[in-house]
Amino acid sequence: MGVKRVTILGGQAGGNYNDFLGGGGEMGDRIAQFDWSVTSIGTIDIWPTAMKSMLAFVLRSPVPIVTLWGDKGVMIYNDAYRTFAGGRHPALLGTNVLEGWHEVADFNANVMQKVYREGGTLSYQDQELTLIRDGTPKQLWTDLEYSPVLDEDGTAIGVVAIVIETTEKVLANRRLQDDRNRLWAISRDLLLVCTFDGRITAVNPSATRMLGWAEDEMIGHQLAEFIHPADVDRTSQEIEKLGEGITTLAFENRYRMRDGGYRLLAWTAVPDAGRIHAVGRDITEERHMARDRDRIWNLSPVLKVVTDTQGHITDVNPSWTQKLGWSREETLGRRSTDFMVEDENSWQQRVDSLRGGMPLLDYRTTLRTKDGDQRIIQWTTVPENETFYGFGRDITAEVEAAAALAEAEAALRQSQKMEAVGQLTGGIAHDFNNLLQGITGSLEIVQRRVAQGRVDELDRFISGASTAANRAAALTHRLLAFSRRQPLDPKPVRVNALVASMEDLLRRTSGERIELEFVLAGGLWVTKCDPNQLESAILNLAINARDAMPDGGKLTIETCNAHLDRAYVARQRGVRPGQYVCLCVSDTGIGMSADTISKAFEPFFTTKPIGQGTGLGLSMIYGFAQQSEGYAKIYSEVGQGTTFKLYLPRHHGSAEDEEALPEPGPMHHAEEGEVVLVVEDESVVRGLILEELHELGYAALEAVDGTSGLEMLRSKRRIDLLITDIGLPGLNGRQLADAARELRPSLKVLFMTGYAENAALASGFLEPGMEMITKPFAMEALATRIRSMLTDAS
Repeated sequence: MGVKRVTILGGQAGGNYNDFLGGGGEMGDRIAQFDWSVTSIGTIDIWPTAMKSMLAFVLRSPVPIVTLWGDKGVMIYNDAYRTFAGGRHPALLGTNVLEGWHEVADFNANVMQKVYREGGTLSYQDQELTLIRDGTPKQLWTDLEYSPVLDEDGTAIGVVAIVIETTEKVLANRRLQDDRNRLWAISRDLLLVCTFDGRITAVNPSATRMLGWAEDEMIGHQLAEFIHPADVDRTSQEIEKLGEGITTLAFENRYRMRDGGYRLLAWTAVPDAGRIHAVGRDITEERHMARDRDRIWNLSPVLKVVTDTQGHITDVNPSWTQKLGWSREETLGRRSTDFMVEDENSWQQRVDSLRGGMPLLDYRTTLRTKDGDQRIIQWTTVPENETFYGFGRDITAEVEAAAALAEAEAALRQSQKMEAVGQLTGGIAHDFNNLLQGITGSLEIVQRRVAQGRVDELDRFISGASTAANRAAALTHRLLAFSRRQPLDPKPVRVNALVASMEDLLRRTSGERIELEFVLAGGLWVTKCDPNQLESAILNLAINARDAMPDGGKLTIETCNAHLDRAYVARQRGVRPGQYVCLCVSDTGIGMSADTISKAFEPFFTTKPIGQGTGLGLSMIYGFAQQSEGYAKIYSEVGQGTTFKLYLPRHHGSAEDEEALPEPGPMHHAEEGEVVLVVEDESVVRGLILEELHELGYAALEAVDGTSGLEMLRSKRRIDLLITDIGLPGLNGRQLADAARELRPSLKVLFMTGYAENAALASGFLEPGMEMITKPFAMEALATRIRSMLTDAS
């Protein structure tokens, strides 16, 4: 048969190679461009049939394939191999293999010897090579398979090599093995391999950490040597299951420790390659904790309730039955709200919050007991995995005790106030009688002068009577405000103005033998506290100072701004650094010893004789200071007098100024047709109000009591405003107003009272469209209030 003699690389083309191959992709195009003529490389006799079929197969294959032609191993390869060649392509094409891959020339020489010359085949799995493909040596791994190419006579004409790089696989396997080795070494669980007859072949280092045994003390030994005698048979039965086709097994047993104790292990075991591979997790403490949790669940005094997301109870602990009487059977499956004394909306809001993943902390519910009683429970409930876990503490006794204590404290506070009122009685009565004398005397003179026709100097006597009346009203208001019951109501306070307003009261309290001096600082800061409690504190301190000076002396009330720095507060208890308003009450009395000072703030401690003091004054002042975030301090020496300092924190806002009394004018006058009904049992007061209404242009109706006033309200007469005293005989003012609102829902009501106005306001006495004015009041104030109410469209 004909032989075509060709030489690779060089000269003039010796024919159309691509046509000869029938198409060979990019590499076929590149090879077809070679010159087929004699070169220094030498010639190769190629039988056309073998060459054509082989090269066509190589070039079209997606697998990296290189053919090594002739005894020199000239390389012709396909596109897939080009990727393997890397940066050495295209120079590598057409070179002999020993020169082209010179860094592994020895390896390739051995291949050519074994395959080309001896006619054998070679296969390598993950063969490690160091090649230069992109300019630098790089370690890589390949699967190699070499086969000889034979001509039609069976003579070797070349070698075909399939080259598949496995570098990524090898490195991944190594990493996986490293991870396995590392896991084996560091795993806190006991990793164990054994035969199906129970002989241990491998354990990880955790065997020493967990049980105390060294690896060589376990390997080669039977499992039964380390298992608790009571668990040996059961463990053998479990192992037999793996030999019967079970693929995964989970069981528990107790393993003997080197020191003689036992640990409870939870095993997961699988068969693999004739061995059993098992992972043992130490659950000794976990099981103890589970038993402890069971004990806590059963013995805890806390109510523990588990519900689903719909609020249906799925579990309760014994405390539920002990506290409420409902058995477990009577409880499970019912909604938690079935046991609650509250509305459905509150319960639903809590359930919605829990469904949203929000825990509920420290909220209260009232639960019904089986015997019809009620218990107040304080709960913390947390959601987890579509389940709500509630933990409740019975605080019924605490709530009742707190209520009783609050009531007792209120009673004690009121008792102290009334004691102070009692001590004030003599001075106030004396002063009030003097004021009444001024009023009645002035009016008698006015009456006499009018009868005589001498009206030229009446203003002086009228003014005197008015001044005395105003002073009497202020004194009465102060006493009522001081003696009434009320909660703390902090608000911005100007201490100087408050002290100044108490001057008359303090002078009457101190008596004629006590010199009273006020030293009020300019630019005094505003503080925030309950002004009535502050008045009470000042009055109590003044009374204490008076009693400490039985033979007379000097009482000084002083105000100033103070800054308590960190160095000062570090030496005190319960004091914070910062800016304070300081109120200082000093006397020149008998003073106190250090022992008395140390006890002065204690409740019921008093140095006064039995029946003359409760011992509550200073303790109440100290409590007031603490509640106001302030501080109280006593400075005293026996025979040298006493100074009491009350520090109240600076408030950076502004205090509300008292509303100035409006001047009367045309704006106070009635609009056409407006009618006011006045209900007042005191004829003088009723007459004054009617006179004022007539002067302002109002049509006025009058009634002497609630019953007659109600009859007028039932009539068809126009009535725009009801003015009524609260303290009416029979049907009182509030009852009259309620009845009037049923007849005339939009009727506006102005109450009159001789008591403290704030006392009624604090209790929610007034409804929309109702207001209150306190006696005695100026007629201008009454006119302004009437006009304001009738003008207000709301």
